[in-house]
Amino acid sequence: MKIGIIGAGNIGGNLTRRLAQLGHEVSVANSRGPQTLAALAEETGATAVTVAEAARGAEVVVVTVPLKNVPDLPPGLFDGAAAGFAVIDTCNYYPQQRDGRIAGIEDEGLTESRWTERQIGHAVVKAFNGTYAEDILDRHRPAGAPDRIALPVAGDDEAAKKTVRALIEELGFDTVDSGGIDESWRQQPDTPVYGLRDGVEAVTRALAEASPVRPEAFRG
Repeated sequence: MKIGIIGAGNIGGNLTRRLAQLGHEVSVANSRGPQTLAALAEETGATAVTVAEAARGAEVVVVTVPLKNVPDLPPGLFDGAAAGFAVIDTCNYYPQQRDGRIAGIEDEGLTESRWTERQIGHAVVKAFNGTYAEDILDRHRPAGAPDRIALPVAGDDEAAKKTVRALIEELGFDTVDSGGIDESWRQQPDTPVYGLRDGVEAVTRALAEASPVRPEAFRG
């Protein structure tokens, strides 16, 4: 599968490593330019590209950048993507720590991923936002393993969600459908499932226990 990754921080870098290891054709980009990704490209065999090139021909595009930077992604970003491509959104809203106040989230009550969809003009599948980056490399397990971790996955596009869930399972994790994007508050920061390292039953229970009220620490 051809996969474009926009953002080469902890999550983006480790997804690049693991997906390339599994044999996928990975292109990776960051805001500083492909020359800054030479070491990652050499290590993994991925292709370092500009952000504008990251989605070309991609069947899956991963957006893993600070939320405040999402509106700065180039227009027409997905014009050259493969038909039926899926977008994975790993982003979280940290208003006090990093992003500043975002009116659409604070005043309109949008979930982080619904706001992201409006910025990029395409449906997203929310996944990996509560995953420890090191787990992508260290905690993958074969299907059926008793200590296999489950990850929540939210999205409105069922075909895209199916693609993303299959990719996550290939990476070595179970998945739990956490509903549509308007329900994706269940996996936002400071919810019971956020950062949870456990199996399907525990993740399902944590999603059910979540509150739609945004915690004070994550309000702008």
